[in-house]
Amino acid sequence: MATSKIPVPRPGEGEPIVFFDVQLGGEPLGRIKMHLFANAVPRTAENFRQFCTGEHRGPAGKPMGYKGSKFHRVIKNFMIQGGDFLHSDGTGSTSIYNNAAFADESFAIKHTRPYLLSMANSGPNTNGCQFFITCAATPWLDNKHVVFGQVLGEEDDGGESIRVVRMIENTRTAGPGGRGAGERPVLDVRIVECGEM
Repeated sequence: MATSKIPVPRPGEGEPIVFFDVQLGGEPLGRIKMHLFANAVPRTAENFRQFCTGEHRGPAGKPMGYKGSKFHRVIKNFMIQGGDFLHSDGTGSTSIYNNAAFADESFAIKHTRPYLLSMANSGPNTNGCQFFITCAATPWLDNKHVVFGQVLGEEDDGGESIRVVRMIENTRTAGPGGRGAGERPVLDVRIVECGEM
């Protein structure tokens, strides 16, 4: 079945749509729009939303968020990972909840298809600011990572969001990035603007 034919749940009442404007090597790639599952996983969705808008303030009172951060880990046919706005290398983590890790909220939504937003973590109940977008079904991540949103489908934005995710997925990688060799994009994949729509 073609990816564009997979049924996509419609946003529920009050569920936010957020966006990333992405550059590759300083050149604009486009916009990724994402629907957050705030009705199913409200704490996880709100953590991500506030880092998109920059409204959360860190311990020093400065805004914290994804603007200016990078996708630091890319694995073709698996996922693209970002959200470490502290160190840009996959080692940083914080949340809007006392600037500390927070618990896994629910594993009810499974990693059944590409273009799902899920929390990156270092084990049970270690959610923070890092996230990934699936590029394929990843069932081995079920009950380990919280799915909290999805990239908007072709019917919502003409396919731009999916196109940008696929361009990031297919960018050249080399060297260490996250946990393994060859996972770091050669050119910076940077979120230059983000927010809520």
